[in-house]
Amino acid sequence: MWHNRNYLRLLAAQIISLIGTGVSSVCLALLAYNLAGDSAGMVLSIAFAIKMVAYIGLAPVFGAIAHRLPKQKTLIILDIARALMFLCLPFVTQVWQVYGLMFAINACSAGFSPLFQSTLPTVLPNKHQYATALSLSRMAYDLEQIISPILVALLLTIIQFKLLFTLDAATFIISAGLILCCSLPKRAPAPTTKISLNSLTQGITNYLGKPTLKALWFAYLAAASASAMVLVNTVVYVHDILQGNQTQTALALTVVGLGSMLVALRLPKLLDKYTPQHFHWLGLTIICGSFFMGALTPGWIGFSCVCFAMGVGMSFIQTSAGLIITKACDTNNEDTGPYFAAHFSLTHFWWLITYLMAGISVKLFGVSSGYLIMASLSIISFIIYAILTHQQHSRAL
Repeated sequence: MWHNRNYLRLLAAQIISLIGTGVSSVCLALLAYNLAGDSAGMVLSIAFAIKMVAYIGLAPVFGAIAHRLPKQKTLIILDIARALMFLCLPFVTQVWQVYGLMFAINACSAGFSPLFQSTLPTVLPNKHQYATALSLSRMAYDLEQIISPILVALLLTIIQFKLLFTLDAATFIISAGLILCCSLPKRAPAPTTKISLNSLTQGITNYLGKPTLKALWFAYLAAASASAMVLVNTVVYVHDILQGNQTQTALALTVVGLGSMLVALRLPKLLDKYTPQHFHWLGLTIICGSFFMGALTPGWIGFSCVCFAMGVGMSFIQTSAGLIITKACDTNNEDTGPYFAAHFSLTHFWWLITYLMAGISVKLFGVSSGYLIMASLSIISFIIYAILTHQQHSRAL
């Protein structure tokens, strides 16, 4: 597969566009603080909630029609559209403009993701190579969490953060150019079948019908709570509690990525000895503990520990998700595609809720109370996960 130029170009396009997306998340937090001050958390929570609405509402539709679209041309158009919209962000002066651009950008992303994923099997027909490519994609997401904040921290010492949106636009242009250079195999036109509500929701119904996947979904509530608190309120915590600056905000997000990456690197070997559920328990416990520590509003050392623990806890839950989905489908030799699509939509539903709660709770009650409110969601996640796994164990006995 490392001699497959088409795959290498697609992988490079994914990595470059991911870096652009990661940089934009940090810059968006700084833009929100610039526009709204101490209400930045509220602005970010709404902006990220809009992102989730675009994902939840449009990703299943794009997934259902992906086989009908000319993949290469559509991917290039979506990349160029995102680049043009990122070029508009430095000129934003009103909060509502941020919301509008967030929806438009992520509507394009909701179309890009299923199309890109459906392209990989065409250039890697070998099943083992395709599985390796999926693992590398997961690793790319984890690496982006580390590289993007570090890159922002370095660049902010040279240029203003608004100019970084130009860098974001450039990454999507480069991604479009790499995809343009690919020679994708031509497929026969897919038969036109009507898309019904039942066809869009069947995957979700089947997903929730499997006890292991239902438990996984509720474990994701804790991971989403941690992720939402990190993305929405790190900028508020650093500026208002620690009296820090833009570079220190980026470094705090880097610590989260380091915790996530450490687990992502070590977990594959550990899963040979232990079940994924073993690490779900660890992740749930660590996330709950880190929320309670955050409620104490510690200084730089304590906050760094909170950020690192959040990254570790999230990765313990998320990294093994693909393995659990694949195993759940193996018993009846089912196609994993609809289950992964359902997992994407259902887990992003948690992010929709947690993004809003993270912003509203801190805005209305303060940072310390916000951490306690988000901790309550993690505790609910912990309790429901315990009930569902106990039921599975009872059935097995």
